[in-house]
Amino acid sequence: MPEGHTVHRIARQFDADLVGHRLAVSSPQGRFAEGAALLDGAELTTSAALGKHLFLGFGSDPDGRGVLPGAAVVAERWLHVHLGLYGAWDFHGRVSPLGDGGPVASLGAPRRRAVRMGEGERALPGDGGGGAEVAEEPEERLLEEPDAPFPPAPVGQVRVRLAAPETVADLRGAITCEVLTPDDVAGIVAKAGPDPRVDAWPDPQGRFVEAVRRRKVAVGQLLMDQAVVSGIGNIYRAELLFRAHLEPHTPGAQVPAEVLEGLWQDWVALLDDGVRVGAMLTREDLADEAARAAALADPTLRHAVYGRAGEPCLRCGAMVLREDMATRTLYWCPGCQV
Repeated sequence: MPEGHTVHRIARQFDADLVGHRLAVSSPQGRFAEGAALLDGAELTTSAALGKHLFLGFGSDPDGRGVLPGAAVVAERWLHVHLGLYGAWDFHGRVSPLGDGGPVASLGAPRRRAVRMGEGERALPGDGGGGAEVAEEPEERLLEEPDAPFPPAPVGQVRVRLAAPETVADLRGAITCEVLTPDDVAGIVAKAGPDPRVDAWPDPQGRFVEAVRRRKVAVGQLLMDQAVVSGIGNIYRAELLFRAHLEPHTPGAQVPAEVLEGLWQDWVALLDDGVRVGAMLTREDLADEAARAAALADPTLRHAVYGRAGEPCLRCGAMVLREDMATRTLYWCPGCQV
């Protein structure tokens, strides 16, 4: 499932290329026809992420109700998307680079591009502009034939298409795609755990620590609870616990506050780095640019425990374990996470 950094990057992509335009909104698949009709022809006025939720605001709300923290304006209607396990956004046409590292920035921003952001970990071919020679990112990949006629015909099960004059965004495979009122959005924000990149909590670190320490549930399970903290998925969960030397089965109430404070601060740093480069680089020994470049090119070098079941721990040499925790896969080291 795409984790928080991916959704924040998607929000940035919309802000760069579609915000400020009146959009032609359609549902090529047909399953979102009624929702598309509510948004068709309206101006996309803001784009924001909260954990794994993407919110695209259309129009402006004169009453100022239901402000989404971090959004540029208060929108009248919101398109709410949660990608789930298999959702993705395909951007075609003018797709602006978002920052350093990763395939988007490394290609020199050609005029016509096609980029997939979100779903799965199946690499797709490059586009002849260098895509075959750059990192094959699970979150962000080049699609084929970005120089084809524009706009391209929808391919496959496209739930919704958002079309600006020079950029088209196609959504496929999401578990949630709905039109919400400002009050609906405010309700989602009120139930969400803190997101380090969203200004919605006066003391996000304190709220996180309190939410964990008042529960007897395993800390490894609490980190995946989006009401405790927003945006952490399987990879960040495993790596954060490893970096904190924290045994995943420890009840939240037994984790010292200072350990949780350090874990939160580490999450802030890893999330910021993931948003910047478009990949999760979580090994502590990726200290120099050469090591980071190697990890971008080879996903097997990015993580200390995630995906390494049966291999020796990079820190203590014990065998990395894999198990199910609350129906999700957990990787951890029994030798140094004590």
